[in-house]
Amino acid sequence: MSGSDNLEITTTQRMISATWGSVLTTLLVTPLDVVRVRLQSQQAPPPTNLSRFPAYSTSFKQLPPDLGVNSCCREVFFVGNNGQFCLAGNGSIQGSSTLIADCAAEETQQKTFTSTMDAMKKIARNEGYPTLWRGLSPTLAMAIPGNVIYFTGYDWLRYSHASPIRKIASDTYAPLIAGSVARVAAGIAVSPIEMFRTRMQATSGNAGVFKETLLGLHRMARTQGYSSLWRGLTLTLWRDVPFSGFYWWGYEAIRNKLTDAREVAKGRHLDAGRSLTSARVAQTDQDPMTTFIDSFIAGSGAGAIAALITTPFDVGKTRQQVYHHAGDDAASVVSAREAAKAGKQIPEELHITRFLHHIYTEEGIAGLFKGWAARCMKVAPACAIMISSYELGKKWAKTQNEKKEEGKALA
Repeated sequence: MSGSDNLEITTTQRMISATWGSVLTTLLVTPLDVVRVRLQSQQAPPPTNLSRFPAYSTSFKQLPPDLGVNSCCREVFFVGNNGQFCLAGNGSIQGSSTLIADCAAEETQQKTFTSTMDAMKKIARNEGYPTLWRGLSPTLAMAIPGNVIYFTGYDWLRYSHASPIRKIASDTYAPLIAGSVARVAAGIAVSPIEMFRTRMQATSGNAGVFKETLLGLHRMARTQGYSSLWRGLTLTLWRDVPFSGFYWWGYEAIRNKLTDAREVAKGRHLDAGRSLTSARVAQTDQDPMTTFIDSFIAGSGAGAIAALITTPFDVGKTRQQVYHHAGDDAASVVSAREAAKAGKQIPEELHITRFLHHIYTEEGIAGLFKGWAARCMKVAPACAIMISSYELGKKWAKTQNEKKEEGKALA
């Protein structure tokens, strides 16, 4: 929208629009974010050779009642006592539990996830459905101020006559620059909260997770200084800055194409030199449903593409933030120093490019794009919901402002 159109919407109204969009988006996509963090932070399980053990097919009701976790580990599924599963052991499982020794569960590793849906099902089964919304409070505490800074900052940088970007960049590249700068400001502001959320989501189990994560960050700040709370900020910016640039560039391009297509469908002739700003002016005349549809499509498409491109940086950021070898207490710091003296460099302490190269060397392309499906499944709808909510909020605010102006004119 043009500068004059933007003056009709106050900064407070933009902040309110960003806030309610943040709440709605967070509630809907947090489960996918939990899955993404678990997938990216899990270590590859060591291979287990069970070929030397005879296999037995049994059901829960056939197991001895006093069978403990020290005798056999099993994954509990949503099945009754007749649920079938496979055990491997060195003796018959029929009869007394004293005959069972060195029992192993075959391919039922409840903490190893193979895909997005596999992770979602296992987390829900083993830890409960509420775990999928773990970190909701810190996510909201991060999303609300972060998006307020991000979206209102982008609008100011993109459309305000006082913005330096309007003076140095064309309409084509202004979204890329404005989105990148706005993301830097938002990322610096919420980085400590994001570290807390990431570590909390990466932890399995339920008891005392919030308190333990908070204490862990406190110990880290005490032993390594408060600057350690911004650990991973460089990786975060490497991920978020290009993401934001690509996202806003793609969003405005896609939405303007949709707007142009609607204009042509109405029989209106478009000049070849039509600017992006003129397309935004046409968007202000759209009805709320059209605004929602176009912004939703443009947001999801641009978000998915940008998310896929920047997934390697997301993998690096997640691993660095959940990394504990040089992390949270004095003992860990001493161990890290001893490793350094021994000439061993911890991969997570490498520079971003070397760290990502290490991941590529050890795990290949698959390692760099681990969790890409969960990331895209989260980011695409999140971007769509957030931007459409924000645009609808601004349209509602503009309508209310126009009604007030009309009321004043009639008075």
